[in-house]
Amino acid sequence: MKNALMKKLFVICCLIFANYAVAAEDVHLDRAPIDLRDQVSLQRGAQLFANYCLSCHSAAYMRYNSLNEIGLSDDQIQNNLMFASDKVGNTMSVAMQKEDAKAWFGAAPPDLTVTSRSRGADWIYTYLRTFYRDESRSLGWNNLVYENAAMPHVLYELQGIQVLQVETPKTEASVGKEHATHAVKKLMLETPGKLTPTQYDKAMADLTNYMVYMGEPAKLTRVRWGILVLFGLGIMFIIFYAMKLEFWKDIK
Repeated sequence: MKNALMKKLFVICCLIFANYAVAAEDVHLDRAPIDLRDQVSLQRGAQLFANYCLSCHSAAYMRYNSLNEIGLSDDQIQNNLMFASDKVGNTMSVAMQKEDAKAWFGAAPPDLTVTSRSRGADWIYTYLRTFYRDESRSLGWNNLVYENAAMPHVLYELQGIQVLQVETPKTEASVGKEHATHAVKKLMLETPGKLTPTQYDKAMADLTNYMVYMGEPAKLTRVRWGILVLFGLGIMFIIFYAMKLEFWKDIK
């Protein structure tokens, strides 16, 4: 009985690590330039989130007045970021009903409050930048990171329209021989958007930065207190060690 259970656990672990390996091999995740101390970046990201994400997605565990922590006043929040609520103490919910969203998109848009903790910053940053035109999809869009996603590319006016190009590299070993080679997927900007590629990448970095902050707003405070506690423990260690030397100096 015990051996059978251990074998099952071993198989499950192997499958999990195999899935991670396949995901890592198929899609390269770009490094997200996260800096939670950059309040200007967080403010720009919050504005992008309110303008482009909150129309469909909610952030039900985040209150508008929590944005005071990134340098925004209540008036700035009410005048620039609140489109689905009238009280600055309310959570970032949406008026769209789940039934309507499922009928329009095929699936209800998930809450994004802790997406950065479940998916990771690199995943979000790469996902936001890898939409491409796909006429075979009902909404006309697809994504390299999350294939066949139900979400349309709401930011295409900023980024422009990308198309997918699939190339099969030829090596000396593959010339004249029949064997499988890995196809390389590349995105090409077919129609420019309002932003240049560099500007769009910067905007998505700001949006990702804000989503990381939103997933754990107290992180910086916790880190500051942690440093202070460790500093205090270090001082106490020095004091207690000096007391120990004083108490035991006459004992041989």
